Amino acid sequence: MRIVFMGTPDFSVPALEALVEGGHEIAAVYTQPPRPAGRGKRDRPSPVQCRAEALDLEVRHPRTLRDAGEQGRLADLDADLAVVVAYGMILPRAVLDAPTRGCLNIHASLLPRWRGAAPIHRAVMAGDAETGISIMRMEEGLDTGPALLMEATPIGPEDTTGDLHDRLAAIGARLIVEAISRLDGLVPVPQIEFGVTYATKVDKAEARIDWSRPAVEVDRQIRGLSPFPGAWCLAGDERLKLLRSRLAAGEGAPGERLEGLRIACGSGAVEVTEVQREGRRPLSAAEALRGADLPVRLD
Repeated sequence: MRIVFMGTPDFSVPALEALVEGGHEIAAVYTQPPRPAGRGKRDRPSPVQCRAEALDLEVRHPRTLRDAGEQGRLADLDADLAVVVAYGMILPRAVLDAPTRGCLNIHASLLPRWRGAAPIHRAVMAGDAETGISIMRMEEGLDTGPALLMEATPIGPEDTTGDLHDRLAAIGARLIVEAISRLDGLVPVPQIEFGVTYATKVDKAEARIDWSRPAVEVDRQIRGLSPFPGAWCLAGDERLKLLRSRLAAGEGAPGERLEGLRIACGSGAVEVTEVQREGRRPLSAAEALRGADLPVRLD
């Protein structure tokens, strides 16, 4: 098929690659405009733009799709289908209607659970037993369209958002190719209204650890915010980012280091297995403790 691809972050890249490898014609790639990043705050193109240019595909990054001129440019591509993966921009009706066979979205949850911006983070932080990929026909509502295909994957007791991100990106890439190959035979299934939840964007203010909370909640916070923005606490005057953890036995004053990086919570304890000290690379707990003088209590 002749496809318009719309995506921005790393999560979107495997789907673009799979469509190209599957022999589909990519009419154009739409992505968010380059943003200031890094210490020099220079404009940095999105991961999708970088990969699309490496594949010698046309890249467009309009700041809005509500402009009639931009809508006309997209319609002029005469695409059969648009595939949308974490594009980061609301598509108006004129854009949804432009491809002759509509727009398909790859969404990283089992809809209708976790509609919205941060479905992977929220699934881990909520303690869900599983998540997955939904291939959905797009409507004007926020992730409200009917599902064409879905595939679940379990959330393990030590899985982080980063772990699931990579697994779900691969599933999404495989599933979108399958959905397009079977498009004429797939029956769209409307989403049920029972069980709708919304995955609000993660705020950095959520990242500070409160050790007085139950261990199960602290563990989910650490894993759910890893690798970005990263849950953190203070070790003396140093900010310590906690990247991996698991539930552990033990009781003590909240924030007390019981042994190594096994930390007491309001009830129970968590064992932190990977950390990142300021200005350093991520380290295993054993590496981080080697020669370190961490305080008895973390704040």
